Amino acid sequence: MIAEKYAEQIAKIRAKYPDKRSTVMPLLYIAQEEYGYVSDEGVAEVAALCELDPTQVRSIAGFYTMYSEKPKGKYWLQVCTDLPCALRGADEFHKQLKEYLGVQEGGTTADGLFTVEHVMCLAACDKAPMLQCNFHFVENLDMDKMKSFIDQWRAEAKANK
Repeated sequence: MIAEKYAEQIAKIRAKYPDKRSTVMPLLYIAQEEYGYVSDEGVAEVAALCELDPTQVRSIAGFYTMYSEKPKGKYWLQVCTDLPCALRGADEFHKQLKEYLGVQEGGTTADGLFTVEHVMCLAACDKAPMLQCNFHFVENLDMDKMKSFIDQWRAEAKANK
């Protein structure tokens, strides 16, 4: 499925890397985006595209924390709670975000839109509280700003149904 749907992206990735094996990680990002996590189907597709055994691809996906091997919400909210961020209010922000969305750590909202997790060090200590949403930084947050982002993302998800 990803080979056809993302043919243009895959061609650009292959142009950057002469060895097919080197395309595993960027192709795993595509599979994760398509399926919401690195599914068995996604692993099989990436393995076929890279001419590797699925076990080799699974070992790469399992090693790196930027790949999720279980389903996540459409918006994967990773809040940095490392010490420098905690000193700037990240722990309290993380707690309030989970309460607002009604989820526990690592949980996903009932509508399937948001998964909230804490992570260690996203290298934006001076902009905390901050989080990474689907690998894009959202910085200098408070709950009012966060509620606006959540409303925006919910509206986008509704419009794209």
